[in-house]
Amino acid sequence: MKITETGGRPVLTRHAEAETCADPSSVMTLLADSDGSAGGFTSYRSTFAKGAVGAPAHFHTKATELFFVISGSLQVLVGEEVTVLEAGDFLAVPPHTPHAFAAAPGCEADVLFVFTPGMGRFDYLRLLGRVMRGEADPKEIAASTERFDNHYVDSPVWRAALDVSA
Repeated sequence: MKITETGGRPVLTRHAEAETCADPSSVMTLLADSDGSAGGFTSYRSTFAKGAVGAPAHFHTKATELFFVISGSLQVLVGEEVTVLEAGDFLAVPPHTPHAFAAAPGCEADVLFVFTPGMGRFDYLRLLGRVMRGEADPKEIAASTERFDNHYVDSPVWRAALDVSA
């Protein structure tokens, strides 16, 4: 049984049946995706290679993004502050809060992400993988901002953190 729309029903995604999206630095395991109805959510798990950059600075206008670090260390930007989340740490980033993330310097990271409400984000994750592999034009990401509620911003603090990490 694989259920991917929540709509008030139980959700079960078996590991063996979960779709994965890979790019050169991470593997995303797609767990549950909803359109936001009935308090739905979107959830996926990302495994980042050592030093992999996850996402540039951005914010969401509708969704709260939840991070749970399963193993390794994740460097995150929240507002204007950069910190490192360790295994077992949890972070909730509310709407309109700029944030970014990457595997912490010299570390791998395995992270569970949840967006609530959900809004059918799997197509966005698939697009990211295609862009990272050179199979799609990065302009497609810019064109999808409203559809996927991903609004990119410039963050000198994040750029500086990544420069130090390199």
